[in-house]
Amino acid sequence: MELPEDKKRYYLSLKKGYEGESMFDQQIEEKLHNNCYVLNDLLLQFNNTTFQIDTVLIFGNMLRPFEVKNYEGDYYYENDKIYSSSGREIGNPLNQLAKTESLFRNLIHSHGFSLPMSANVVFINPEFSLYQAPLNKPFIFHSQLNRFFNQLNEQPSKLTDMHKQLANKLASLHLNESPFQQLPTYRYDMLKKGIICATCRSFALVFVGRNCVCKECGHVENARAAILRSIWEYKLLFPDRKVTTVNIHDWCQIIDSKKRIKRVLDEHFEIVGVRQWAYYV
Repeated sequence: MELPEDKKRYYLSLKKGYEGESMFDQQIEEKLHNNCYVLNDLLLQFNNTTFQIDTVLIFGNMLRPFEVKNYEGDYYYENDKIYSSSGREIGNPLNQLAKTESLFRNLIHSHGFSLPMSANVVFINPEFSLYQAPLNKPFIFHSQLNRFFNQLNEQPSKLTDMHKQLANKLASLHLNESPFQQLPTYRYDMLKKGIICATCRSFALVFVGRNCVCKECGHVENARAAILRSIWEYKLLFPDRKVTTVNIHDWCQIIDSKKRIKRVLDEHFEIVGVRQWAYYV
């Protein structure tokens, strides 16, 4: 669907943030070789306050929470505030970090755990510059990441059952439903129908034998897998609409044979009812 401008900006902001977190996750996977537990994208709650931590590293003698920012361009630091080169103030991530660190510390203490904590803001984008950044702030810039991971690799870290219990406890406390989620309003008739490419997300798919081929990027996918993926998208977007052969045929658009769709539904879902009243769960 065509998003309103405000929703489009919000979506692009979320997308950029997700890409930044993925970049940091990749850096950890490639460069961190010390003994530690890694927890990504934790959504937690303490004293009726919900907070999110992009990454937590649990070392033998230290907890390391990280707030990851994917800002791009030139910014400057002045009077504990951050401004873009055009003079527009953006939120100082240190304020968010301080609140998160306090809530996180109290949360783990409430469950009987106690470890020193050191939190950082990671500016992951190599095209980001922060002029006049104070030396005493817990900022890590892209150019410092190699040295930072080398330091983490050199520190002693012996993990015990306590660290494993802490990691498991934090994973169990993770909230699956975010109160911050802001989905745009949509209806079935508002959305473009068709199977999208699993790689480039375009609608430029054609059937060649038993496969779907994308005319945009050339990606090849088994037709049954593409249909099944579209069924799950349908179920996610429209939990109140029944999954029927007719409905999925309309949703996929490019499938000429309803029998092909029915075979996928019969293989992966349970049928309820008979004849025209039948649907799948």
